Amino acid sequence: MTSDPALQRLAAAVPDNVRAVCRTLAAAGHQAVCVGGAVRDALLGRAPGDWDVATSARPEQVIALFPRAIPTGLAHGTVTIVTGRGAASHVEVTTFRGEGAYSDARRPDHVTFGVPLVEDLARRDLRVNAIAYDPAADALIDPYGGQRDIAERA
Repeated sequence: MTSDPALQRLAAAVPDNVRAVCRTLAAAGHQAVCVGGAVRDALLGRAPGDWDVATSARPEQVIALFPRAIPTGLAHGTVTIVTGRGAASHVEVTTFRGEGAYSDARRPDHVTFGVPLVEDLARRDLRVNAIAYDPAADALIDPYGGQRDIAERA
């Protein structure tokens, strides 16, 4: 375990059901990391909201691994895994992807699956949202300096 207090907070904040989803994906040979606002919020010491998982697994592989999978956004690589009852038991799992242009300013015109994690992180809106956490390895992946942004705002 690391001595970095922010990473310790993050590790402690990841819910068991999110860890279980990541473990299942990793056991099947896929990379699986926590991403997005929950990672950012935990690093900032805030209470994280919804936890999202990004993975190298394609949507059909995710669906095959989980008995309670809902194909919520297959065109964009998103599957919702139901791990129990209530909203907190829903974990969105999205395949690493690259994106085309945004003609409507909301959704990409097309997505490409199979890109590496670092490329998936590059498409995110802010550097603080381009930080990933691998709960299995207890490792932070921050190729674009999101932690530096956090430190400079403190």
